[in-house]
Amino acid sequence: MNYPIPETLQQMLELEREPVSPEVVASAIAGTIKIARDRGKTLDDLTTEVLADHRLLDAHQRDWLRNLVTQAWEAFTAHSEQP
Repeated sequence: MNYPIPETLQQMLELEREPVSPEVVASAIAGTIKIARDRGKTLDDLTTEVLADHRLLDAHQRDWLRNLVTQAWEAFTAHSEQP
């Protein structure tokens, strides 16, 4: 099943009703990046927010998530710069 990239917080919240799958996680990450960029946030702003709760993830998971968000941000940037 394909999920569109959420463009609003309401659409992000609607993803919570879906069973967790790689597609839902990818859609949530893409939506988070799109919303952050639309609000003028930087990659540093976003990673700070995403990783703010230090109790949720251990150090390895935090590094993995930071890398994943960075790669997705860069891919999103490259895609949005194409004609």
